[in-house]
Amino acid sequence: MKINGSQILIETILEQGIDTVFGYPGGAILNVYDALYKNQDRIKHIITAHEQGAAHAADGFARSTGKTGVVFATSGPGATNLVTGIATAYMDSIPMVAVTANVATPLIGLDSFQEIFITGITMPITKHNFVVRNVEDLHDIVRDAFRIANSGRKGPVLIDIPKDVTAALCEFTPMPAVEPDPIKASNLGKVKEAAKYINAAKKPVVLYGGGVQLSQAHKELLELINKAEIPAVHTLMASGVLPYGEKLNLGLVGMHGSYSAAKALYGSDLVIAVGTRFSDRVATDKTRFATKAKVIHIDIDAAEVNKNVKADCPIVGDVKETLLKLMPLVNQTTHTEWLDEIESFKKDDYVPEVTDNSLKPHQIMLAIEDMIGKDDIIATDVGQHQMWAAQYSKRSNPNCFLTSGGLGTMGYGYGAAIGAQVANPNKRVIHITGDGCFHMNLNELCTSVSFGLPIVTVIVNNRVLGMVRQWQTLFYEKRYSNTTLERQTDYVKLAEAFGAKGYRATTEEEFKKVFKEALDSGRPCVIDAIIDKDECVWPMIAAGSTVDDIMLKLN
Repeated sequence: MKINGSQILIETILEQGIDTVFGYPGGAILNVYDALYKNQDRIKHIITAHEQGAAHAADGFARSTGKTGVVFATSGPGATNLVTGIATAYMDSIPMVAVTANVATPLIGLDSFQEIFITGITMPITKHNFVVRNVEDLHDIVRDAFRIANSGRKGPVLIDIPKDVTAALCEFTPMPAVEPDPIKASNLGKVKEAAKYINAAKKPVVLYGGGVQLSQAHKELLELINKAEIPAVHTLMASGVLPYGEKLNLGLVGMHGSYSAAKALYGSDLVIAVGTRFSDRVATDKTRFATKAKVIHIDIDAAEVNKNVKADCPIVGDVKETLLKLMPLVNQTTHTEWLDEIESFKKDDYVPEVTDNSLKPHQIMLAIEDMIGKDDIIATDVGQHQMWAAQYSKRSNPNCFLTSGGLGTMGYGYGAAIGAQVANPNKRVIHITGDGCFHMNLNELCTSVSFGLPIVTVIVNNRVLGMVRQWQTLFYEKRYSNTTLERQTDYVKLAEAFGAKGYRATTEEEFKKVFKEALDSGRPCVIDAIIDKDECVWPMIAAGSTVDDIMLKLN
């Protein structure tokens, strides 16, 4: 039976087990949206306020489920509006398929209305991208896109389809869902070498990152650290991978990680890096990073090994498969003296000020964590609030803390929250943002209202661009160039104008009260949580510094 290219696209997406897509229509993609209309009983489409929001929603859908996110956009500005969302997914290795439509084939290359060379624009920020020239190739290209997005190091793939191809007819034969490419086995010799390092270590530390979550290897990692009694620290991208309260889980490390976690990492004699890339936010000075330690580095991407930090024992392979090989070779042991030493570091950890007459960032984050379930989802934007959320997070399950780590995308949070809430209707989704970030994505309030998504947005409102201002305070002699915002936005009225519910809080007691009301309302809500403009994120290890230079307060 012959069907047109648009129907082939829908059938092939459904074939992959995906029944939800995000996007925004336009002239070049009208045939695809016509097919969506005809198949609305089989596939759900969520229209956002902006294509960037749709891309972030597809990302949040993927992060919260482990499935592939799908986003649609029309040609020209519709396609270019996806770029930030695609780059966000690329930097954090999130599987996504972005489908753009372009002008009809005869119009390509003529500077036609809304024509853009989107595959050229996105080539550096996708794993692969395609231009479909013939409708006969479309089904195989869509299948290849899903396979590539989920093979090896995951990431986004873009398919650009000219309008005439979406209308052309072709025979279509249904197929089973594609499988990712087979995992290349990690080198057993290197795994045995790693086991020897681990069995000989007196002060080992596991440094784990987002690759553990992407590989679904959290159980294997927990088994390893418990078997060999190895303390573990995590990057921002691994928040929630190991259970909160796990005695060997020391918490966040890096620029705004805890002092004791950093001291353990820098004082170790063996760093077992699992699914992490030693970014500049973790290895802030690579020349002085854990200089007393041997380094085992397990990563699926060979390009990341020895790129930032030299590994004594590099293992290229899937994290889960590698840990399964490593486990039987590691001795069951204890490291009592090392754990006692780490315990002594904790006495110097930063302790935030407690107050009853104002609202402190840690009070907001701890109240949120104490009042939601362990399986509920937090999605953040980027900046001070993001770091506070990570520092005080009690997420105890993978896929429950969604944040832009690599690209650091302001405006990411609301779209991601929408994707997560659509994918997880039985979970609460809390969107934590700052007033600077919220002004970049507040248009998506209309999406949550239109679709009845009970997302609770908490604006950590300091009326400044907090993280940039903090750097100006510390390194630019308080020259606050364009970081003190003069915006007069009334967030309570704004929420009500969109059809949501608005609240305001200035103390911990008020915040707990309105947050509970928001949770109980079952509606999209916005809470304006007002904090002081001079609040800083502590601790802080500045770029190019080490734990020896850690800052715990303003000098």
